[in-house]
Amino acid sequence: MNKINVSAYALAKEKLCVENDTISDSLFSEYGVNRGLRDVNGKGVLTGLTNISKIVSFREEGAKSIPCDGELWYRGYNIQSLIRDLEEGEFGFEKTAYLLLFGEKPNEKELEYFNEVLAESRGLPTNFTRDVIMKAPSKDIMNSMTRSILTLASYDPQAMVTEVSNCIRQCLQLIANFPMLAVYGYHAYNHYDNDESMYIHRPDPKLSTAENFLRMLRPNKTYTQVEASVLDVALMLHMEHGGGNNSTFTTRVVTSAGTDTYSAIAAAMSSLKGPKHGGANIKVMEMMEDIRANVKDWEDEDEIHAYLSKIMDKQAFDQKGLIYGMGHAVYSVSDPRERVFRRFVERLAVHKNKERDLELYNMIEKIAPQVIAEKRQIFKGVSPNVDFYSGFVYEMLEIPMELYTPLFAIARIVGWSAHRLEELVGMNKIIRPAYKSVMEEKE
Repeated sequence: MNKINVSAYALAKEKLCVENDTISDSLFSEYGVNRGLRDVNGKGVLTGLTNISKIVSFREEGAKSIPCDGELWYRGYNIQSLIRDLEEGEFGFEKTAYLLLFGEKPNEKELEYFNEVLAESRGLPTNFTRDVIMKAPSKDIMNSMTRSILTLASYDPQAMVTEVSNCIRQCLQLIANFPMLAVYGYHAYNHYDNDESMYIHRPDPKLSTAENFLRMLRPNKTYTQVEASVLDVALMLHMEHGGGNNSTFTTRVVTSAGTDTYSAIAAAMSSLKGPKHGGANIKVMEMMEDIRANVKDWEDEDEIHAYLSKIMDKQAFDQKGLIYGMGHAVYSVSDPRERVFRRFVERLAVHKNKERDLELYNMIEKIAPQVIAEKRQIFKGVSPNVDFYSGFVYEMLEIPMELYTPLFAIARIVGWSAHRLEELVGMNKIIRPAYKSVMEEKE
């Protein structure tokens, strides 16, 4: 029997799929169906209720919706106030995780015990790093982490138990171990694929999540207070975002089917790794690298304007016609996370002697909205989103680009866990949307 070339067969059948799976835009209009669960203005279709977080981008004035500065609220608290209220040297990730998971701020004793629970949970099964993480290293750390998450279920005798208390335990253990899965996965890839030295540092139970991430990542285990504090704020800002984002919705859909915690979080990971969701800051970094290489004078507004115009005209960078990091699907006037993050970015840039790079970012932030308005006839205003600066921060922290999206996951696992618990407690009904068939019947 001749060996079949499956790849060639699939390529040959691609045309059939395109012919038979394409659905006309006119049919979406005819039946009033919103592509991607978003209306013509890009606003998400209402699909559920949540008490975990809230996004504000418009104010209602009579019958009109007026765009306003964006706001992000966690369990009734504005994210700006949660970060502003941190004392000097205090880390907020753990405190905010408690708030999102359990619905109220912890007092001093509750926070202390919560930190002890997380510290106790920071530990993988015996030989797990060797047998699972190092077994098949990959440059795609998100895939590596997802494989590890599903494998962890094999070590949990109560993996399939969906009682709320058991799910809380599982979520806490995953929150605690995500930094290890990410960093160890990177070190395994860096060793086997890049022929670099292998470092496996154990987490310190006395340290915060941000501190432990930097400690485990760096060969010498050292970091500064400024570095850890800025990373901590970045994690706080990425923990949760309204419930309607793709990965959180995935968590709720899969949870509603009655599946286990490991499967639900693995599904969320698969969603987040999509470049349309979790990889935005990587595109910003690639774009900035391209701009640095092609713009000679970073202080020349005309030269920067001309090159951004070439990007918009699909004549430069990736020929997609997008200035990455500008605008947001939800926020219209400003992204509150970017507003909060900016002062920490500036602080880190001074700490790292990266003021010149920061000035280039500021220049692009100033000029890009003008170019977008000219090229796309969008005059309502376009502002930078949090991804515009987050990649720059990770670069200054010497975090490899392979870990950018995993860092997003290290933060967002908290939001996923909170929504999983809310779905279990408050919904108790499988999510089953309807699809209208436009199939032609054939004899």
